Amino acid sequence: MVETLPPWKFANRPILRTELSPRTNRALAQPQHQMITNNPSAFSSPSIPAVNGAAYLVDGEIRHWTGVMTGIESPMQVHLGDLASLSTPEVLAALAAAKKAWNNGLGAWPTSHPNERIAAMEQFVAGMRAKVKELATMLCFEIAKPYKDAEKEITRTIEYIDLTIAAYKEMEEQSNVIKKADGFMAQIRRSPLGVCLVMGPYNYPINETFCLLVPALIMGNTVLIKGARFGALTLQLLIEDFQRSFPAGVINTINGKGATIIPPLMESGDINVLAFIGSAAASRRIRAPHPKPNRLRCVLGLEAKNVAIICPDADLDLAAAECVAGSLSYNGQRCTAIKMILVHGEVREAFTQKYVERVNKLVAGNAFDPAVSITPMPSPEEVARLQSLLAGALAAGARLVSPGLDGRTVAGSTLMIPAVIDQVTTAMEIAKVEQFGPVVPIGEWTDRMAVLDYLSNADVGQQLALFTASADVAGWWIDHTAQLQCRLNLNSQCQRGPDVFPFTGRKDSAEGTLSISDALRCFSIRSMVAVKKTPANVDLAQEILSKGTSNFFSTKVIL
Repeated sequence: MVETLPPWKFANRPILRTELSPRTNRALAQPQHQMITNNPSAFSSPSIPAVNGAAYLVDGEIRHWTGVMTGIESPMQVHLGDLASLSTPEVLAALAAAKKAWNNGLGAWPTSHPNERIAAMEQFVAGMRAKVKELATMLCFEIAKPYKDAEKEITRTIEYIDLTIAAYKEMEEQSNVIKKADGFMAQIRRSPLGVCLVMGPYNYPINETFCLLVPALIMGNTVLIKGARFGALTLQLLIEDFQRSFPAGVINTINGKGATIIPPLMESGDINVLAFIGSAAASRRIRAPHPKPNRLRCVLGLEAKNVAIICPDADLDLAAAECVAGSLSYNGQRCTAIKMILVHGEVREAFTQKYVERVNKLVAGNAFDPAVSITPMPSPEEVARLQSLLAGALAAGARLVSPGLDGRTVAGSTLMIPAVIDQVTTAMEIAKVEQFGPVVPIGEWTDRMAVLDYLSNADVGQQLALFTASADVAGWWIDHTAQLQCRLNLNSQCQRGPDVFPFTGRKDSAEGTLSISDALRCFSIRSMVAVKKTPANVDLAQEILSKGTSNFFSTKVIL
């Protein structure tokens, strides 16, 4: 479905803004014509930040690839540059550097005092603070995230690093205690796991990548980091900061086609931790070649099919507002997005009208326009996948709620107008798979046990949004869904934050827990020094502590 419209223009040329005109449920009113305006004065597009896509960091050295390069095109129809597509020898050299820095746990980084790792991280984040605008601009160009959200992603990541440092200090201070039991003294700390392969997602290529990278590094692991398919150029802007802040081999960057460069890394058996955010199917493919699966720790943030349940007594204005934000923020390209809305039959029509009215107030267009909230999809393939999923739902009996919200694209671009459909049953594919885009299915329920069956049979279990004003109703849903998902959001959209809260999922939604303190534990293991309480051992332990001869068995204050 392609709408014939004037060409969409970008950069310093006139920009097309597509504003979705107000409509109501088609059963109640006829749609108005869509309003299209060229509005070059609404905002200005900045220049593309200069980035060297051929650079990659290995063993503390910034190297320059002279082989195959992959052209990176912005969803906003601008060529952004070229990115190195490394081959197997280059990525294995990066792995060798990480192994050398790890050195079976004897390397300078894993054995360093916590103060040293904190100092390195603080140096890095200082460099990142100086690049907020540059990073946000490239992020906006690369994945068409609205600029205000792109900037928020960068500043939130900086805040996450600060909070992680604070949590690490607290963890270390709590570990300074010498425990005594049954004639023994012991100090228990957390120690690193080894070489980590970190792979973040395209929708949050900085924030979610760093939610894996930062705790892995600060706990003393060494890292190979691969940028996401969309978002790797933004990460390239930080290579010099990585080099300047961390010892050689502690962090190494690789780029290229995942199907080519990841299997050799896993087949080596030298990856100790796989830290990956993406689909469950992709995670299975990535870890399958590892010859020692029992030695591979996996920290995974995977897919979700988060459901909003609208009860008869819900505040429908609040529910509609939260569901629009939850389902269509950044085009619905979030694992925490609301991807299915189930509305009680008594209020289905009223809720749907309020929901559609709010969707029709959204503005679609160039990501640098401050008024825009619907932006281009990252690739034509993503658009085709979504439109195929939509067509399948319509063929199975779903209905477009409004003829204007039908998933069409603006000619010559990947800007996809949201599609809102109702009469969706839980047996349809659209109700089972994660759409990860601006297609919103609405279903009706009257039997709450049928809703529980739907949730129970799902392959995923991350979050639920429940809208009700009744304590009795809320209590029932809480008690009957706590074993099916990991977070219930009462009268609010599904979301990740605050970052101090645990972020995880059941079934195929996650492995491990990501929050500030939980992530530190995910990338480490409990280790201890035990001392039998004999006079000689007590004297020896006191001498080790007083002289500071060990960084692990230590009661030094963390500054």
